[in-house]
Order: sequence, then structure tokens, then C-alpha cells
Amino acid sequence: MNVLLVSVDSLRWDFLSAYRERPLGYDYEVETPNFDRFAERATTFDRHYAGSLFCMPARREWLTGVREFLWRTWGPVEPFDETLPRLARSAGTPAALVTDHYHYFQHGSHGYYEDFSGFEFVRGHEYDAWRTAPREIDPEFAAQLGASDPESQRFTNRAQYARNVASLTPERESEFFAPRVFARAIEWLRANEVWDEWFCYVDSFDVHEPFHCPEPYASMYTDEDPTDPEMPVWPRWGRIDEGQSELSADQLAFVKAQFAGKVTMVDRWFGRLLDRLDRRELWDDTLVVVTSDHGFSLGDHGWLGKIDGPLYDTLARTPLLVWHPDHSDDVERVEALTSAVDLHPTLATAVGDVEDHGPHGRNLLPLLREDAEEIRKWALYGIWGSDVNVTDGEHTYHRRCDEDVPTYQHSTTMLDPYGVFQPPEPATDAEAGTYLPYTDTPVWRHEGMSNSRQDGSLLFDVSADERQRDDLVGLEPDLEREMQELLVEALDALDAPEREYERVGLDTS
Repeated sequence: MNVLLVSVDSLRWDFLSAYRERPLGYDYEVETPNFDRFAERATTFDRHYAGSLFCMPARREWLTGVREFLWRTWGPVEPFDETLPRLARSAGTPAALVTDHYHYFQHGSHGYYEDFSGFEFVRGHEYDAWRTAPREIDPEFAAQLGASDPESQRFTNRAQYARNVASLTPERESEFFAPRVFARAIEWLRANEVWDEWFCYVDSFDVHEPFHCPEPYASMYTDEDPTDPEMPVWPRWGRIDEGQSELSADQLAFVKAQFAGKVTMVDRWFGRLLDRLDRRELWDDTLVVVTSDHGFSLGDHGWLGKIDGPLYDTLARTPLLVWHPDHSDDVERVEALTSAVDLHPTLATAVGDVEDHGPHGRNLLPLLREDAEEIRKWALYGIWGSDVNVTDGEHTYHRRCDEDVPTYQHSTTMLDPYGVFQPPEPATDAEAGTYLPYTDTPVWRHEGMSNSRQDGSLLFDVSADERQRDDLVGLEPDLEREMQELLVEALDALDAPEREYERVGLDTS
């Protein structure tokens, strides 16, 4: 069977009509006719959650089946990981990566693209260290990017993006990133029809910032001039309520409109990929998965971005649409709880003909075959060194970590949690040992700081309170106790480090 995996970075679940008529916090609909078209064919997973956040940790979950955040931060594929492309190649199936997601090629994230038979890399998005010219960037565009201060226009910062896209023609949509990624994916499918089976992973960095769109998308959801230097396309992350926002109401509305415009642009080019499947009549032979690593806060709960604040569902709940030739005609929706790490064993069955692969994932096929009503009672999610979150599909519980209790980093390389974008400092306190419960391979272990994203623990009934506005901590003691017990059950099942229980104040006696 062919396998086509499509991930759209930062695509919020509520922007797809399979989940909601219009996005949370919007008073207008966002056009996604091709995601809608695919959803009509596919199976929609209603309660799908991220696991390890953000960016590369999610990709390690998809490609290796490892729930990462309890043991380490953003980092490489490990030698003991069994990646999907490696499984495909072992079965004689070509595996391709088509992406503009430059994090694959940064220091500290090696091992992801190397296992593919081949890869296509569209250069230049965000901070991609690509162009070194022009030296001077357009001052109005610099203002929109938040890079107008001449002292800030060093390399590997926001001015880097301006240099990378200086040669783009604003009127030529096909020159922008998502169009190029999906066009190259179509070219790959065309060139590789000779294979009996294939695995193609299309990883679009859009709809990630900067929210820099060509027309007609830049003007589609706003009356503002998209080239106005006062209108930001790369807003600063952080708190925007309680008088802390750098943005006016008009500027925030513009940011939301540009995000929506990017969603519609990605949708159009995703539709061209669907057209290719239509023309070549590939649906009977191809498993197609569409998902995202996380969402993006657009003023929700008073936050903008993703790096700050609790992991509300605008960040942690993610879309999952699956077309399976043998089952999706019969199964329109799956209400059972699922998690990002479950993609690995599911796709491993298709690309490598192996069952129940990956240490932490659960195969989705029993849900698609209607052989099971659930595959998991909990989904655990979080960021390394921060708070720990659990859901049963109807409630979310966000357990605050104690910042005075350090966490541990585990890896075969001496990862510096703050060296993601630069060569890391060596960890002089590291110890070596078999600390990971899912492998006998020794790893380095050293301490790292704990950092909470919230003032206290939080509890929500998301089945009745979709926007998570009513915190039930202290109001529903029985439910709070049940969710604490569920969190302990999840940590126990994963054989989590003892330090994790201590960090979040859970009694394991």
C-alpha cells in the first residue's frame, strides 16, 4: 500500500469544517474547500491530541513512536529509534521527504531526513540560515517582521527571513513556500509511479509564522493594506490581555486575518495534491493521513503564539483526518481518544508490514476496522521540563510543575535544552547509564531547569466547555482526584522517571 503523510505546521483543528463551522474567536468562516473535500472522503478523529511539543518532538513521535517530553527536549533521532522511512526501506519501499521545515537541518536535530531514500528541501522559511544578501532590507517589510531596529538585523533573526524572500514576486503565488512544497510533492508522485508501493511524507512549514501571504490571501479576510508597515505579519509571542499587548485591536485582527489567509493558501495547494490522486486513481491503493503538530494562540485566553501559557486545546488538540482504502468508506468519524504517537504504529503496519511497532503508540487500525471502541484511556502531553497534562477525551488536567525541582535530560548526545538553535554547551554533570525504560542503550543524563507555563493546576470539562473558560480546580474535588489518578496511571504506564512525579507533586507511595 502507498502511504502519503501530510503535516501542516501550526494548523488549528478548529479551522477545519470537519470540526467547526468557523474557528474559535472568529466571526467569519475561513475558506478550506480542499481540506473539507478530503474530510468528506476520510475518517475524522474527533479527540486527537499532541504529545511532545513543539516542532521536532512531534516529528519524533510520528516517525519513531517515542513519547519524548518526559525524558528529553527538542533533539535528534536516537540510534535505537526505528523510524518509518527505515522500516519502509527495509521492506524495499522508497521513502521520500518533501519539506520546507528547516529544523530538520539544524544543529541538534540530525537523524530525521537521513533515513529517507531521498528528500526535497525548499529553502528559506523563517530563520533558515540561507541568504546573506541583500545587506539592507526593505524598511517597511522589516517593520512588519518586527526587524526594523538596525541593531537587530543580524543573521539568524527576523531579518534573515527578509533576505531569504527578497527575490520573491509578491504577485506570483507559486514562488511562496507552501505552493513550492506541494508542487514538488506532486512532481515526486509523478516521477515515482514506477514503484509498486511508496511512502511520501509532505511536511509543510506553513501555516507557521511569519504570516507573509501573497494575494489574494493577504487581503482575503481584512480591509487593511497588507503592505502597511504598521500591520505586523510576525507578531511577538506573549500575553496580550490585561494591558500587556503591543498590538492594537486592529493589528490583532490583521494578524488573525493573515493566519487565516495562510490556511486558505495551504488549502489550495493541498487541493492540487488531491487532484493528482484523483487523476491517477490512487485512492484505492493509498493510505492518506493529514495532521498537524500543534495549534497557535491568536488571542485565545489572552495569549499570542505558542511558547507561553498553559497548553490549552488551541495548542494541544490537533486535527487528524485519515483515508484508509479498506475502512474509511465505512467509518466517517472516530470519537475515541487518540494521540500523536499513535501515527507511528499505524503507518508502520502499512510501510513496513509490522504490527504494534513503536514503544509508546497505539495502532489506530482497530478503530478504523471497528474492532475496538477505544485504544487508550488517556493521552499525555507536554513540553520537556514544564507542566504535565493529561486528557481522557472529555476533560483536560494541567498539573503545574514545581520550578524548584529540576528535571533530567536523557540522550545519547549531551543536549543543552537552551542550545536548540546554536551548538550546545557540554553538560559537565552528565552521568551515563540505562535510564530509559524502552531501550537497553545507555544514554547520558544530566539535570535541567523546570519552567512552569501556568500559575496553578487547571481542570476543564472540554465536552461542555469547548473554549476552556471555566477552571474546575477546587470546584469539582472528585473529578480533580480522578484526573490526578489518571495522570499517575499514565506516568506509571510509561514508566516515567521518578523525578517527574516529584516535579508535579504527585504521591507515588
